[in-house]
Amino acid sequence: MGLADIPIFSMLRTRLDWAQARQRVLAENVANSDTPNFRPSDLASPKFDSSSATAQPVRLATTESGHLPGLNAAEAFRSERPAAHDLRPTGNAVNIEDEMMKVAANQMDYQAVSALYTRSLNLLKTAIGKS
Repeated sequence: MGLADIPIFSMLRTRLDWAQARQRVLAENVANSDTPNFRPSDLASPKFDSSSATAQPVRLATTESGHLPGLNAAEAFRSERPAAHDLRPTGNAVNIEDEMMKVAANQMDYQAVSALYTRSLNLLKTAIGKS
């Protein structure tokens, strides 16, 4: 049985591969920030569970009448920017600040997933007695 047969390792490897591919796309966006008529692109996040689309959102419970009602994640993390790209006179739609925020978020995601992969691998080694 290989590591690819264990679902958690397969999912983590998929996520790491996606983060690497996304980094290439984001770097291309930044590199073409002055190219006329260039439109930025991004990768869709990989989906691991098809049943998550029908799952109910998690809500905060109010245990006292004085508590404020919580927001669900979709309401709490709404984007304040419109979906349409702002075009410069050259027709370029790359916003360097947005791209660099995406690069930083992608880097943090990659580091978190690689740490989880390493810890899971160490746990597996401990379980089989090869610590």
